[in-house]
Amino acid sequence: MVVKNPDHVTIAVTDVKSSVNFFKLLGFELIKNNIISGEEVANYMMIPNLNADHLTMVLKECEPRFEIQLLHFQDPKIKSDPGLANLARPGYNHLCFRVDNIELSIKYLKKNGIRIRSNILEYLNRKLVYIDGPDYITVELSEWI
Repeated sequence: MVVKNPDHVTIAVTDVKSSVNFFKLLGFELIKNNIISGEEVANYMMIPNLNADHLTMVLKECEPRFEIQLLHFQDPKIKSDPGLANLARPGYNHLCFRVDNIELSIKYLKKNGIRIRSNILEYLNRKLVYIDGPDYITVELSEWI
């Protein structure tokens, strides 16, 4: 088996509107908004009585195609977990997006109310910075230098 490229990342969110707005700021476009429910999908996801909004956002002008899929659970209800902001834990750590100019990106995001979590770090031929995503997920920006 050989993996070719990322296809999508699914993020469970508690606030659809702010999550969609966050990813729009990063260049994603909302293309689909469905409800997922029923026995087949509940069994697949191993979540009894699943009922959730499922929103698909596509990164514009990206080849190959890359999606962020947002899940907003109606049943079971979920709560936001501030523990996700702690990167010193097992499991998902962060998602990184490449940008052309990290300083301009930071300025744009700050202007639009996004919290920058770190100072810029130059490491492995990149400028890197962490930003706050929806529901305490960490997103990183990377500029190759």
